[in-house]
Amino acid sequence: MRLDPDDLRARLLANGANRDADHVPVLKLFDPTGAATWLITEMDPEEPDILFGLCDLGMGFPELGSVSLAELESVTGRLGLGIERDLDFAGRFPLSVYAEAACVAQRITEDEHLLAQAAATLSRTFGSPSSNPELPPAADPKR
Repeated sequence: MRLDPDDLRARLLANGANRDADHVPVLKLFDPTGAATWLITEMDPEEPDILFGLCDLGMGFPELGSVSLAELESVTGRLGLGIERDLDFAGRFPLSVYAEAACVAQRITEDEHLLAQAAATLSRTFGSPSSNPELPPAADPKR
């Protein structure tokens, strides 16, 4: 499977042309046999092999950084499987919110409650980013 189909590649390149913005992740990549996960927001227009986003190798220390698309596509993990794209992923928050939630969870998370808390923390600390969508309701604690 191609990790960056044309429609997503166009969005990644557009985001890469505006590096000062806090972009919503465009794609989520993961190791199907391990804990590594990447939330990618942009692609460098001058070096389209270089992606930027939140990188989590599954060691408890997710961080913002760059990764090589060619390197990700060349990975052959356990059971002969490579890195895959989460076809159901749809970013809902700017990358800073996912990074804040990952700092708390010590891994990339899509937990609505943690993301809402992270968004609230960032908006109190730095003001509400214009790209920040409306917060979802907090998860029902009885669940």
